[in-house]
Amino acid sequence: MQSEFLYDTARKWFFLIPPIFGPLQFFIDAPFGRFAPSNDSIFVLDGIKSWIIMELFSPISFITVLYRGPWAASLSAMSTPQVILTSLFIIHYLNRAIISPLRTPSRSKSHIAMPLFAIIFNIVNGALMGTYLASPTASAFLAGAFSRPSFWAGTILWAFGFMGNILHDEVLLNIRRKSKAKGKRNENKLGKEHYAIPHGYLYRYISYPNYFCEWLEWSGYALAAAPLPTFISLTETMRTVQPPWLFFWAEVWFMISRAYRGHQWYHKNFPEYPKERKAVVPFIF
Repeated sequence: MQSEFLYDTARKWFFLIPPIFGPLQFFIDAPFGRFAPSNDSIFVLDGIKSWIIMELFSPISFITVLYRGPWAASLSAMSTPQVILTSLFIIHYLNRAIISPLRTPSRSKSHIAMPLFAIIFNIVNGALMGTYLASPTASAFLAGAFSRPSFWAGTILWAFGFMGNILHDEVLLNIRRKSKAKGKRNENKLGKEHYAIPHGYLYRYISYPNYFCEWLEWSGYALAAAPLPTFISLTETMRTVQPPWLFFWAEVWFMISRAYRGHQWYHKNFPEYPKERKAVVPFIF
C-alpha cells in the first residue's frame, strides 16, 4: 500500500535527519530569537506573525491526516485513550501557536529560513502523529491503556511538562512586559530591548527550563501513546520507533544545541550571569 510506504519512509527520515543536522547548531546560530538578524530586509519577518503561521501547520496537518489519512478515523470510532491523546496534542498547539504568541508583548524578528524549516518540520510531524493515532498499531496498543501504569505516568508527565513550559515562558514574558512598561527601547543595548537574566523556578538550575519542560511533556506523551522501540539494531529501531517517540527524539537533537548556544550567549552578555547554572538539564548539561 503506497500510503503505508510513504508513512514508513517518513518515519525513517524523521529518525535519521535530526542527529545529522541538529548538532550543526552547536557551531551555527539559528537566525531567530536572540540570534535574529539585526538588519532589515525582505527576508527578515515579524517574530510574532511568523511564529503563529509556522506553528499552526502542525495541528492543521495533524487534524487533516487524522481524519483524511490512510487510516482516517472518526471521533465516534476512536477509543477514549485516542481521544485523550488527540486532545493533548491540540491543547499543546493551541497554546503554542495562538495563546502564547498573542500574549507576548514583543518577539525578535526571524530570518525567513527559520519559519520555512519549521513549516516543513511541522507538516511532517503533524502528519506522522495524526497517521499514527488513527493507525491499527495505535488502536491495538491503546486498547488496554487504562490498565497500564505507563499510560497514566506518561499523561501526568505530559501535564507537568506542559504546565512547566507555560510557567517558565511566563517568566520570560514578564521580562518583556517590564521592559516595555519602562520604555526601554535602546536598540544599542545587545541589539534587543527585552533580554535580561531570568530568575525563579527551574531558572535557578538551568538557562532553558522551557526546553527541558517541553522534553518532559513529549517524553510523557510518547510513554502514554506508543510502545518503546526495539534497540537490538539500528534497522530494528527504525522499523519499530513510532511518531510520538520520533517527535521527542527530534526535539532533543534540535533543541539541545540551541540551548547550549543560548547559554553561552547569556554568559557573554551578562557578566553577572549565575555560573552554577547548566544549559538545559539540571546538574548535568
